[in-house]
Amino acid sequence: MDDAHDTQSPAEEDAATEAAVLSQLLSLHPIHVTFDELLREIAGEPEDFARRDAIERAVRDLTAAGLLHRNDDFVLPSRAALRFDELLGG
Repeated sequence: MDDAHDTQSPAEEDAATEAAVLSQLLSLHPIHVTFDELLREIAGEPEDFARRDAIERAVRDLTAAGLLHRNDDFVLPSRAALRFDELLGG
């Protein structure tokens, strides 16, 4: 682990993972991405259960917040997330 990772609180680590997940999905839109593809995009071929779990939690929490949709295996940004990204110049 690097020093920056060691100094983050669990909440900060979760927020960073959520930001990475949302950013990746917004950058790939309109491509439909499966959860496994998203996992590989962010973490490579994760052997680490903790990393996979963090990404699963991020998808769950972003879905609950209305920023993602999960349909079977696919994970997509919501209209609200896409509009917010447009407003920020993404």
